[in-house]
Amino acid sequence: MTIRLNNKEITPYEGETIIEAARRAGVEIPSLCYAKGAKHKSSCMVCAVKDCKSGQIIPSCTTMPVDGMTLDAECDEVQQTRAMSLELLLSDHRADCEAPCTLVCPNGLDVEQTLACYDNGDYAAAYSLINNAFALPEIKCTTCKAPCEKACRRGTVDKPVSIREIIEEICSQQYPNNNETTNNQIVKPSFLSRLGRFTDEEKEHLKASVTTTSRCLHCACAGQQGCKLRLYAAETGVKRPRYEVSSAVRVMQKQTIADDLWFEPAKCIRCGLCVYNTDNGFTFKGRGFNMQVVLPHDNAANIPFSIAELCPTGAIYKS
Repeated sequence: MTIRLNNKEITPYEGETIIEAARRAGVEIPSLCYAKGAKHKSSCMVCAVKDCKSGQIIPSCTTMPVDGMTLDAECDEVQQTRAMSLELLLSDHRADCEAPCTLVCPNGLDVEQTLACYDNGDYAAAYSLINNAFALPEIKCTTCKAPCEKACRRGTVDKPVSIREIIEEICSQQYPNNNETTNNQIVKPSFLSRLGRFTDEEKEHLKASVTTTSRCLHCACAGQQGCKLRLYAAETGVKRPRYEVSSAVRVMQKQTIADDLWFEPAKCIRCGLCVYNTDNGFTFKGRGFNMQVVLPHDNAANIPFSIAELCPTGAIYKS
């Protein structure tokens, strides 16, 4: 049996789906709900390809090849389908890839990570981050108009974090600098997802639950490094989500699975990989647009650490 994909002849192995045959032949097709060797069901349509004979747009992760098929994985229709699918998925994904305070700092200071070190009592690490951005002892915060505090998400809850005061407090001490100072270049990511506005209920919850020393919400995504949703959005040319956030799941609420394994439901796009690949672990709750992926408390002990590698969005991650 042979098929043609992007004018390339491919001989699929028995039992292979289109995406498996394509990737083996060096044709990379993106997918969020598929992972090699894992149980899955087609849901995201990011793996869409066009059957040139029928004109249909089909999911390559579950469609079996048929002898003589002619497929296109690069045409405009396919790209438009993928972009729309990503934008719809992003409307269910409440997360800031990067903290707004970090993005607007004119010196490129990783403000959120600096505050994380401060809250953890690791002042030496916080000092090193500041030194890398400002080349201490010079600090430009005193003359800065503080865009970080204007962008601070805590300010939408009650009042913004006093970022400049905390930086000055850290720098007033002579902590050893364990990192070499480098020429810091500000790199703006090509794609940024967004939390959306906090509901009144979420604001009250955050006021009561976030009691760190700095008061920082630490809204930067801890699972962003392996996030395929962000990667494919950037590759597809999606700059910002087109649709407003539609998820009703409470934002920034994380559940402990194990000591260093976490689950954040608001970042879940309901691909089902964690459901299909755990035994008595994750499960679906509800139907249709209201369906959610949940982890009953009693099932947490059944979750292997390897499940984080299947999650395409950072909703399940290792810290």
